[in-house]
Amino acid sequence: MSKTVRYEVDLRNLPPLTDAQKAEIEALAAMSEDQIDTSDIPPLADAFWKSAIRNPFYKPTKTATTVRVDSDVLAWLKSQGKGYQTRMNAILRRAMLAEIERTNPHRK
Repeated sequence: MSKTVRYEVDLRNLPPLTDAQKAEIEALAAMSEDQIDTSDIPPLADAFWKSAIRNPFYKPTKTATTVRVDSDVLAWLKSQGKGYQTRMNAILRRAMLAEIERTNPHRK
């Protein structure tokens, strides 16, 4: 029988860094990229990314909001049937991901 251990971290109230952790961060920040030892990290070939999928357990939280949308845009969304808010979210998500890729093309 395996027991699952769960830890909850309050990102707004993290414990302070120790002096040793601060020193390590400062030392890493002072190094150039080629001085950092990454030999324990296996390289990921393009084939890895071609078969990679988003975490199937990831589900972003939803936030209720009020937005002002042009009437013709809303009519168009609603004309496609039930689920216009889901379609609107999908359109916005595609735009968001395209912008992230455009501004940071190396992010995977």
